[in-house]
Amino acid sequence: MPRKDASTIVDDELEAVANDSPRSGRRFEDVPMDGRLLDLEDEAESPFLRGQKRVPVRKGPLPRKALDRAKSLLLLLLVGGIAALIAVILFRYGTQSWRFQLDSSDNIEIGGAHNVSRAQVLEVFGADIDRNIFFVSLSERQKQLQEIPWVESASVMRFLPNRLRVAVKERTPVAFFEIDSHIALIDAHGVVLDMPPGQPATGGNYSFPVIVGMTDTEPLSTRAARMKIYAQLIRELDSGGTQYSRDLSDVDLSDPDDVKATVADPQGAVLLHLGSSNFLDRFRTYVSHVQEWRTQFPGLKSLDLRYQHQVIVNPDEVSGAPSSTAAAGGAAGAPAANNKKPDANEGSRKHN
Repeated sequence: MPRKDASTIVDDELEAVANDSPRSGRRFEDVPMDGRLLDLEDEAESPFLRGQKRVPVRKGPLPRKALDRAKSLLLLLLVGGIAALIAVILFRYGTQSWRFQLDSSDNIEIGGAHNVSRAQVLEVFGADIDRNIFFVSLSERQKQLQEIPWVESASVMRFLPNRLRVAVKERTPVAFFEIDSHIALIDAHGVVLDMPPGQPATGGNYSFPVIVGMTDTEPLSTRAARMKIYAQLIRELDSGGTQYSRDLSDVDLSDPDDVKATVADPQGAVLLHLGSSNFLDRFRTYVSHVQEWRTQFPGLKSLDLRYQHQVIVNPDEVSGAPSSTAAAGGAAGAPAANNKKPDANEGSRKHN
């Protein structure tokens, strides 16, 4: 008799149990399960089952990070290209459109010019008329404007679409300056200025001393150094509201160690030797005692005030004429001091 295998036995037993169930009234669940069936269920739920076959995923030619970077780069290039295109269009429009053309001199506005004429300023911009405003070199025009003697500084600005604005700062004259028998003006930096248009050759509304002992052929640096001495003189004479500088008719700067100033006295002009310092103290000595000295010395023409406690009267008379020495305190019967001006060594010892 052939031998049944395990699966055949299990099927027969299940069938027998199914046939007996209606008669016995027992349910299928109440029938004890064969141990081998439980083993099959445990085997199905075992975590050590062989894994399912993986489905291959097809990868792209670039990693995702590299792809994102490429997109960002392309976007940046696109934006840059659009911006460059807009810039080119605007450049061509700005440099070729008639709207930005400097039509006439009426499009040039000038401010701050009083002694500089409009014609002098427009002469600088003569070549720019009918030119595109963007092709006007502002720095070059500014440099040319500052070459005008009366102009201390200048600035040039563009105002769209086709206007220029020029702002001028003029020099301030501080004294008259004699050049070849005619009067000009000079500022604190030694720059010689012609008399402004509309002003008479005698000076017009200006009231300054005349600078002598200096020429316009000297280097500007030399004139500037001497004008610093002049500025110190005026500053000291006018300190404290004294305004002594109004009494000066001219100032001789030929010797920086001995500034000579002529006082326009109603009783006669007097030339004062003031040295290089202590201008106010020495001028006050003159103001305090000039009447006494005029009484003592009727022919008073000049005074040397550089020495302490004494004043030399008429030191600038022609050679051979006697010079007198008066006490600074104005005492009557001042000593004659050998009737001569102290020599250089003595003067150096007594110099303030």
